[in-house]
This record gives sequence, C-alpha cells and structure tokens, in this order.
Amino acid sequence: MQPRTHDESRTLASREVAGLSLSENYYPPRLRMPRHAHEPASFSLVLAGGYAETFSRKTLDCKPSTLIFRPPAESHAVAFAEREVRIFRIDVPPDLLERMRECAPRAQSPTDFAGRVPAHLALKLYREFRAADQFSALSIEGLALELLAESGRSLARVSRRQPPLWLERAREMLHESLTDAPTLSCVAHAVGVHPVHLAHEFRKQYGASAGEYARRLRIVEACRLVAQTRLPLSAIATRVGFYDQSHFTNAFKRSTGMTPAAYRALFRTTQSLTN
Repeated sequence: MQPRTHDESRTLASREVAGLSLSENYYPPRLRMPRHAHEPASFSLVLAGGYAETFSRKTLDCKPSTLIFRPPAESHAVAFAEREVRIFRIDVPPDLLERMRECAPRAQSPTDFAGRVPAHLALKLYREFRAADQFSALSIEGLALELLAESGRSLARVSRRQPPLWLERAREMLHESLTDAPTLSCVAHAVGVHPVHLAHEFRKQYGASAGEYARRLRIVEACRLVAQTRLPLSAIATRVGFYDQSHFTNAFKRSTGMTPAAYRALFRTTQSLTN
C-alpha cells in the first residue's frame, strides 16, 4: 500500500481561548510526514489510532490517551499506523511556556506524559473543548494553566541523569507484563539489585512508584481498547488485569475522570466527525 499524503489530513474543529490555540485534527491511515517543525510549543493528546513520532534522539510510540509535549521549533517526523488518527492539539503561547520553564528547566525536550496527571487534565480539557457552552472558555483557561503546572511538576520530579541499564530493564519488565505485573521483589531479583534500592531509584527517575507506573500502563492500554475496539468492557477489564469490572470501572474513573462507558461514548462521537 502507498503511504498517504499530508494533503489528506484536516482540522475537524478549532478554538482560540486566552491565547491558546486548540484544535482537533484528523489524519488518514499510513500517512507519512517528513521531518518538520512547528513554531509554538504544543501538547498533543491522541484520541484514536496510533503513530510513531521521531525526534533527533528518540522515537515515541503514541497510542490513545498518550499526551506528548513538544517544545517550540522541535524537528520531528511522523509515521501513522493502519488506522485513522485523531489528535487534540494545544498550542501554548510563549509567555505561558516561559512561566512553565521558570519552574521546570527540563521543559526543553519532547516528553511523553501517558498515564500521568497531565494526560488526564488534557482529556478533561478536550471534553470542555467539545462542550463549547457559555462556561467552557473559562474552564478551558483554568484547565490549561493546571496542565502547564502539572507538566512542569512532573518534569521537575524526574531525575536529569540517564537511568542505568538495570533500571531501564526493570521498567521494560513492567511494560512486558501488563496483565500480570511482577512483584517489586521479583523485578529487583531479575535486575540484580535490592528491592528498596529499586523502589527509591524508580521513583526518582520516573516520578512514580513501580506500582503506580504499572497501574498507569494498564489504564493506558484500557483506554486504547475502549476507544478502538467493540470488546465488552468486562472482557477489557480481564485483558488488562483487573479482577472484575467494578474494580476496573473505579480505577478507570479515578485515572481519566470518566467511566469506561462514558469514555467509549466520547470517542464514538468523535469518530462520527470524520464520517
């Protein structure tokens, strides 16, 4: 199959609120975008589909509920997968970006906030963007400021040094075992360190405990399955490792601010915009 061209992408909706440019954008399957850059800093929340975004030093795997922060004029290339993609984008004006950088000097490089507080705030911001009632502009402004604050806080917590290989391997083990996460002791034994040392270094490097990180991974995968498949919610709960649907629903709502059923309904409505 031939890759699609950039001309086939389009903006589905857009708003300007308090200096912020908000837009929901559609990209066809298999689209390839060569290396390019956007002048404003931006956040991109993946609503549906998936793609790989390649920067100068790393490639990010973007799935539903992934939130990517992109500094201004950051060069990147994008390869979209086999499904259509929808992205909610938030362009950040320079004055707000500078306020964020005063507290978080690390806001100079692309960052993936999947499963962390900023991603959940971006989803709430998207809901207000879609609501477009007489209160949404005020709510959008407040949520955008909270998004910037939490993004800066997340970046400030994370260690600036490169993680040792054993710590990266510990993180990979969590990614490989979504439905049956290993205990901290098992992971520590596998990578050859003491569990207390692993727990301390993991939180220092990644801004969350290993348990919190594993739970977020399960919710990220659940978001993808809820948004992109017609699997019953009970089946999704089992697939991502929850012992029953009630436990899954409560964890999902704490993480995203809505039930799995409401999340699915939101993305079904979003899908209708492209038809």
